[in-house]
Amino acid sequence: MKRTGLDAIDIRILGAVQRHGQLSKTRLAEIVNLSPTPCWARLDRLKAAGLIRGYRAEIALERIVDFTRVIVTVSLTHHRRADFDRFEAHIAKLDEITDCVATGGGMDYIMTVYVRNVAAFEALMAGLLDSDLGIDRYVTYFTTRSVKHAPPDLATLAPAAKPSADMS
Repeated sequence: MKRTGLDAIDIRILGAVQRHGQLSKTRLAEIVNLSPTPCWARLDRLKAAGLIRGYRAEIALERIVDFTRVIVTVSLTHHRRADFDRFEAHIAKLDEITDCVATGGGMDYIMTVYVRNVAAFEALMAGLLDSDLGIDRYVTYFTTRSVKHAPPDLATLAPAAKPSADMS
């Protein structure tokens, strides 16, 4: 994947929208310490480059519904490309599975599942096992509380960005 050259201001703009979502032109400019017009032009350029996928609201789900969040590790019986593709295509269709990452090491996948209750989770897992996806074993972790949930700090991950000549 081609990486786009970003300067320190671009990183600050991306960090601000990552933390705060959609912001007014004035507020974004204040946060990144740049005048509004060039700030908005940079934001438009970052959007056009595909660096911002969208904006989302963080909903206080626990204040709306009762739910059970489960972390599940999955290991497949076989490790052929077709086995991974079949599993991943099936998982992509299930709304209850909100996050699924492929991993190296002892397990092949780590999934986050949101269901109404334990019975709904059991039904979901029974469906996965009945779907002939080649699941060898899975381990279930019922979450009790969220300790930390945050996006990665872009400024920490980004290589030292070149200083910007545009300090408007």
